[in-house]
Amino acid sequence: MFPNLQTKLDAAFKRLRGKATVTKQDIDETLKEVRMALLSADVNFKVTKDFCDRVANAALGESVMKSLSPSQQIIKIVHDELINTMGSGATELNIKVAPPFVLLLVGLQGAGKTTAAAKLALLLRKEYKKKALLVPADIYRPAAIEQLKILGKQLQVPVFDTDPTMNPVEIAKRAREMAINHAFDAVIIDTAGRLQIDEALMDEVLGIKPAVNPHEILLVADAMTGQTAVEVATGFDAK
Repeated sequence: MFPNLQTKLDAAFKRLRGKATVTKQDIDETLKEVRMALLSADVNFKVTKDFCDRVANAALGESVMKSLSPSQQIIKIVHDELINTMGSGATELNIKVAPPFVLLLVGLQGAGKTTAAAKLALLLRKEYKKKALLVPADIYRPAAIEQLKILGKQLQVPVFDTDPTMNPVEIAKRAREMAINHAFDAVIIDTAGRLQIDEALMDEVLGIKPAVNPHEILLVADAMTGQTAVEVATGFDAK
């Protein structure tokens, strides 16, 4: 995603580079190409519109239009706004709670949720010295349960022995009880993925939430599903 986006943004800035003066038309045409570059990278259209509006407002300012290097100023504005949009810093997991710390992974099918769960367990062990229990709660895809067990074995991270005939809410509750009884520091629950907003699966996740009171809920989505990911996140938040 990012190399492709960088190439398209570089192409958009070509019309500005080397210009002693920049007109409103130059800015409008450049932002049109920036908008297309972001949309083609599957950035949500509302995010794209807000981003371009902010850049336009800043770029049309008198200090930019009359500066000695307006093109560089505009490129810097775009750069700074990209950082602000994506987040200027990392957000730490809030693990300073009474154990077990419960982390619920939700998101789209094929976005790498199961792999992310295993990586988080490894991160908790290496960086925070925390013992995590991985919980496969996707009863609709036996391969996902098996994948998490294999990853857990490779990383030497315990995995809850999920019974596919059980209800995901019950799986989550029993896994949390096991974590309490066996002094685990964290529980990472890998829920069923979805291809789009699915009311049944959404309700399932919302059933797990009060059953285990997660301290963190992480939405996992890849670059190819950005628009749908925003819809899922919005739908989940609305619930």
